[in-house]
Amino acid sequence: MSSVSDPLMAILECALLAAGQPLTLDRLAALFDEAEQPSREELIRALAQLSEACTTRGVELVEVASGWRYQVRQEWAPWIGKLWEERPVRYSRALLETLALIAYRQPVTRAEIEDVRGVAVSSSTLKTLLEREWIRVVGHREVPGRPALYATTKQFLDYFNLQRLDELPPLADLAALDPSVHP
Repeated sequence: MSSVSDPLMAILECALLAAGQPLTLDRLAALFDEAEQPSREELIRALAQLSEACTTRGVELVEVASGWRYQVRQEWAPWIGKLWEERPVRYSRALLETLALIAYRQPVTRAEIEDVRGVAVSSSTLKTLLEREWIRVVGHREVPGRPALYATTKQFLDYFNLQRLDELPPLADLAALDPSVHP
């Protein structure tokens, strides 16, 4: 494997640190003029080398659904979390169950979620998920009333450090952890 130039790695590292959000390969390539633009393969090699350089550091370079980002390693999060005065957001069981049903059964209507959960879905639960941009309306079912169809977003995947939905744990694994989960 050929080595990637130091300036390329420095530019990528600076961009990823400054961006404050994940960056796609296309966005990283757009940092360069056409004449000096690295190939996708060069970008991937540079990102791999940057990731490898993080193995002994407190941060890691990861690829999530929206692109590449630096993040604090999980084992250091308790200390870094103290930088923010606000308490971590606590989500209700109803919200998490609703989110899980949308993630595993999407696209899904509110009525279908209610059928599985056996209770009504609160408007505030859906509003919170929509405001967090973890779910979105992807269409409407062609039945009377044309109910909204919900699905997860890239922000959902990013928040949970996933690149694709198939990285979610199998429902059978979740059922083993909590008998109230019905696959």
